[in-house]
Order: sequence, then C-alpha cells, then structure tokens
Amino acid sequence: MTMRAIPIMMATLLLASASLSSAAQSNPGNEAAIKHAYKLPPPAELQYSIKARQSGLSLSGSASVKWQYADQKYSIQTETRAMLVGKILDASSQGAIDDYGLAPDKFVEKRFGKPATTTSFERDSKTLRFTASGETYNLKGGEQDRTSASWQLISIARAAGDNFKAGTEWKMFVAGRRDADPWTFKVIGPATIKTPMGELAVIHVSKAPPPDSKDQQLELWLAPGMEWYPVRLKFSDADGDFVDQVLESVKKN
Repeated sequence: MTMRAIPIMMATLLLASASLSSAAQSNPGNEAAIKHAYKLPPPAELQYSIKARQSGLSLSGSASVKWQYADQKYSIQTETRAMLVGKILDASSQGAIDDYGLAPDKFVEKRFGKPATTTSFERDSKTLRFTASGETYNLKGGEQDRTSASWQLISIARAAGDNFKAGTEWKMFVAGRRDADPWTFKVIGPATIKTPMGELAVIHVSKAPPPDSKDQQLELWLAPGMEWYPVRLKFSDADGDFVDQVLESVKKN
C-alpha cells in the first residue's frame, strides 16, 4: 500500500518536491509572513473517520488529533490507522506561540515501515533543517510545518471573522519532511455538509498545487459554529487517489 496520500491531520501533507540545494539556500518564496491577527481555538481531541482510494484499493480507517497549548507553548499530536494494517502514520508539531501565531520548533513524522524524520526550526541560528535531506532555509518569521499549517489557518480565520470570505487568499511558507514550499489557501465560500455529528454550516477552503504541479491538493471545511475546527478534510492526487476524513467527535480539554 502506498503511503504518499495518507493524512496526518490536517496537517501533514505528503507532497512531492524536488528543489535543489542551491535554490533552497536562496529561499524562493520564503519571505517573512504578514502578521495577521490570530485567535487560537480551544484545546481539544478530535476523532475522524477516513475513506480513501490508494493505487486502486478502497480503504477505511480513523485519525485522531490532540491539539493543546499553554504558557505560550503548543503541541499537536496526530495518529492515523487503516483497517487490516493498523497504525500507519504518526506526526507531531510542537513549538512556541509568538507574534505570528504558531512558531514550530520541531516537526516529527513516522510513516509505516520507515524511520521517523525530524524537521527542526532552529530559532537561535534562524535556520530550518531536515534529517531527511541537506536542505536549509533561513527563518524569517511565520513559517509553519505540515501539521501546524492548518491550525495556524484556523487561528487566523477565527480572528478574521467576516473578513475570512470567498475569494480571499492566505499565504504561508510550509516545511515538510525534506524541504519547504509556499502555500496559498483560498476561501471558496460557505457550504453545508453532513457529518456523524449532524448537518453543519462550514467554510470551504482549498489549498491547490501550483499550475502543472503534481503536488497534492488539500480541501478543508471549517465550522465557525464549532470553534472553526476542521470537520472535513480531503487530500487529492493528480492520479485520482484521495483520502477523505470526516469529524466524528470533539472533546474539548
């Protein structure tokens, strides 16, 4: 079973990229982020059901997310399981809360059958490093990892309120396992979706890959009436593979 499209919450996207070390050193697109107002959602544990198609196979499973913060520190722990296989992916993001919002220190990902990788945001030297590659980037402020990015977006949306509307775009520079890329989240608009928790009013957001890119697309449905938690996420590949996860329960801590 291929693992490249399995989600680790919202947050960890297994996007393929092939940037050169020299390009990474020049940090294309890695400008200091705009300091948007933000409002963190309450700490919570979220449980999701998953339906997917991978290499022609239909799969089902579950995912859990534990979102916490206190004393200007945050942590996100995620776990994904598939039936007949068991745990297939663990990911975590931890760090501080600063003027930009979430400021990761460490992003760790462990895939099924593969060693864990660590992405380090070294604040003292202002350098972003990866155990899975020799790439480095200068930290300029506002950078996220693939797990923290969705929660940073949620925090911005909660503060923006009515200004988080159709047609607006929200940009971030996001690090994965081996390198980092600029991301753009575009607000599609309001919608209503059915979930195990009932019918919910949501705001649909899409993170589309650049033109001609084979990177993965991410869609999120955020529920303003539920602290803007993501009640649905869908990860789609150019080859037709996808993972669709829907919220089953929320337990606020």
